[in-house]
Amino acid sequence: MDSKPPQLSANIFHDRPTFSCIHCCVPIALQDELISKSFTGREGRGFLMNSAVNVKMGKKEDRPLMTGVHTVADVFCLGCTNRVGWYYHKAADSSQKYKEGKYLLERERLVKENAWKLDESEEY
Repeated sequence: MDSKPPQLSANIFHDRPTFSCIHCCVPIALQDELISKSFTGREGRGFLMNSAVNVKMGKKEDRPLMTGVHTVADVFCLGCTNRVGWYYHKAADSSQKYKEGKYLLERERLVKENAWKLDESEEY
């Protein structure tokens, strides 16, 4: 078994809009991976995402959520270890299977980075 700690992914989001951890600014997900903004996390609105990086998964547990019982694992930022949401392992109800393998990232725990570029030829 590999005992090395998880490594932060570096520069994979260079110049691309991302969602980053609000506490330490580590990139967590590309904005292109956003599926839906109509989800609810523990502390308010949440985003359903296809993927996330720079996160560590907690222990799997069955959790009663608004749409029924799901097997989920909390996900934590690798940069600062704050919880940023959860990962859907399994949904009991067949109508909720589309969530399996996806992440719920809590809006209040993220900052949107738009990767703005300034025109270097402009004078200020």
